[in-house]
Amino acid sequence: MLKNNLGYPRIGSQRELKKACESYWTGKISQQELLAVGASLRRQHWELQRTTGIDLIPSNDFSLYDHVLDLSLTLDAVPERYQAVLSAHPQNNALDMYFAMARGYQKDGLDIKAMEMTKWFDTNYHYIVPEFTKNQSFRLASNKIFNEFEEALQLGILTKPVLLGPVSYLLVGKEKEEGFHRLDLLPQLLPVYCQILERLHAAGAEWVQFDEPCLALDLTYKEKDALRLAYGTIRAQFPTLKTLLTTYFDGLRDNILTASHLSVCALHVDLVRFPSQFDDLLIALKEPMSLSLGIIDGRNVWKNDYAKSLQFIQKAVAKLGPDRVMIAPSCSLLHCPSDLALEKDLPQEIKNWLAFAKQKLQEITDLYDIAVNDNLNALAENQAALMSRRTSPLIHKQHVKKRVTELKEKDTQRKSPFEVRQNKQKSLLNLPLFPTTTIGSFPQTEDVRQLRAKYKKGELTPKQYEAAIEEHIQKAVMWQEELGLDVLVHGEFERNDMVEYFGEQLEGYVFTQNGWVQSYGSRCVKPPILYGDIERLQPMTVRWTVYAQSLTQKYMKGMLTGPITILQWSFVRDDQPRSDTMMQLALAIRDEVADLEKAGIKIIQIDEAAIREGLPLRKSDRKAYLDHAVQAFRLSAAAVRDETQIHTHMCYSEFSDIIENIAAMDADVITIETSRSQMELLDDFAGFNYPNEIGPGVYDIHSPRVPTVEEMVGLLKKALTVLPATNLWVNPDCGLKTRKWPETEAALKNMVEAAGRIRRLVEQESYS
Repeated sequence: MLKNNLGYPRIGSQRELKKACESYWTGKISQQELLAVGASLRRQHWELQRTTGIDLIPSNDFSLYDHVLDLSLTLDAVPERYQAVLSAHPQNNALDMYFAMARGYQKDGLDIKAMEMTKWFDTNYHYIVPEFTKNQSFRLASNKIFNEFEEALQLGILTKPVLLGPVSYLLVGKEKEEGFHRLDLLPQLLPVYCQILERLHAAGAEWVQFDEPCLALDLTYKEKDALRLAYGTIRAQFPTLKTLLTTYFDGLRDNILTASHLSVCALHVDLVRFPSQFDDLLIALKEPMSLSLGIIDGRNVWKNDYAKSLQFIQKAVAKLGPDRVMIAPSCSLLHCPSDLALEKDLPQEIKNWLAFAKQKLQEITDLYDIAVNDNLNALAENQAALMSRRTSPLIHKQHVKKRVTELKEKDTQRKSPFEVRQNKQKSLLNLPLFPTTTIGSFPQTEDVRQLRAKYKKGELTPKQYEAAIEEHIQKAVMWQEELGLDVLVHGEFERNDMVEYFGEQLEGYVFTQNGWVQSYGSRCVKPPILYGDIERLQPMTVRWTVYAQSLTQKYMKGMLTGPITILQWSFVRDDQPRSDTMMQLALAIRDEVADLEKAGIKIIQIDEAAIREGLPLRKSDRKAYLDHAVQAFRLSAAAVRDETQIHTHMCYSEFSDIIENIAAMDADVITIETSRSQMELLDDFAGFNYPNEIGPGVYDIHSPRVPTVEEMVGLLKKALTVLPATNLWVNPDCGLKTRKWPETEAALKNMVEAAGRIRRLVEQESYS
């Protein structure tokens, strides 16, 4: 048996890559210094895997920003507008163009937007969406994959290069003109893949991993034919190269026959997400194809159940023989924190239930050792840890479970329909056409972060800390009033993260010091660990929102994270249905909403940025999830009066297939990301005739560039072609936490001016 790893976290256990990238972007380090940090991290990760005993160690799983963007650069699938970056400054090179594609470029006389970004399947990882034209050409334009393979070889490590498969690469992209399907480009794409394989094979590569996560989707005949063409072509040209095809995040299901008959040497499947596919796979798999068993959860932090995994291994070995079996995580470990050993403050009992990426490598080796060498000590230690978790009194609260079981349908319903609520809210709030607001957070400067850090270390008293936070809020409120925003926010200076902040105040959560996971580029999140029944013991946000409201006559939004997003962006317990945990979270948020309203807050935003992310990949599974998600949101929002306006926010998602469910959530106002897609997403809402109010984001906060007034006016004009003016808000795409103050101030100033211009145009009846 081979011990197989699909990918390892890139950012470093101390977020070394994040810090290096941000230092490079601000001119504090050179390009050579940035690349040296990347090389150091790769070396550490390869050495760790070799020391742990992994047989198939991946290379090319590292990226300075995003692996899909890396492949676009490698294939020269670079939109023409970014070529100007190379000539904009004498020192600019391909890396500057690469970062311009990811972040935009606004200097040297150029103003180029970043490429579209969206979620990677059902994860919180964001990728840069490839753009394709009808006459798209591809060529080999980067040596990254070869250089990294050679780096490892010089360390004495023969790696398994990893490539996003050609079919999935095309499918996660978008056609930028009409008259063709992106899969029509496969014949032009395959020769470049073959060039890559030819060079890797000549350099000594024995195995190459092709990730085809599209195999976990509902595939058309055309898509299945594309897979057969791709891997038939590769096998015909490279009959001695060992190819590993991976799929993950769901089961193969009706794609089993397609996958098991592809011309590859080994097939990897996710047996954590979809264990019931296993028996069918053993029947369908034909000699000499090997099977990589994805039995260690690459998406969560709980220890593997060795006894359960051993059953898969033993059954596979009995059917296929040991030479055709691999032991692996379910997917790349990119989605896990790096090293549990760095956590010094976790309660020991709970820490004993966990495994991060480094520990999951050891789990692969342990399972091999148990299966091959009968290492009963490792098995006994593992089972003792699992038993400790099952029987722990920390986990279960009967009164919390009882509250969920006693919920009634009326608990999820607002008193009146939207039309009635809208009239009452307009009468009470008296906001202008195109009211302006932000999504919630303002820049988290170094002094704000240091303030929280000092407080946590005990270097500031609660009184000193609160006084400092009040000062930041006061400045933010004054600045918003001067700017002319219509609905204000307090800035969230007291919050470390939109999920972690709430988790810290809820029973049933624990928190890590270094449990960072990459979300996009240099943006890292530290998901809290949800281990037990959830309970809110006291108000979480009321104190700061009420203080902010006391500083202004304008309306202050209460800012909350919704139950689905808290669930999706946590490491969630796996010992009860996720729907039960979702309802526990919804009740906690419901109590907070009620307390905000009692305190006089008239507008409350319940962010559900992750609702689309949680959507099952297969259509047949979606209704149950969406029913629960809609119910949870409505439960969290339904306790308020008609006059209280409920907002929600969703970002970087496709909405066409869930628009009815979004409408069923019945939020009074929804704010969404639309600027990178040039308002394309609004077509979904217009086609459905979405009845409630919408704030289409008019500038991209994931890029440092400052959009012009004219640019934002243009986007609002597009919005007016599909939505009535009385239902439109003006806001950024998302929260401003990751941005710097100068660009934030400039962009919001332009946004307010753009709203004023479009308001005057409509009032002059230039637009209906």
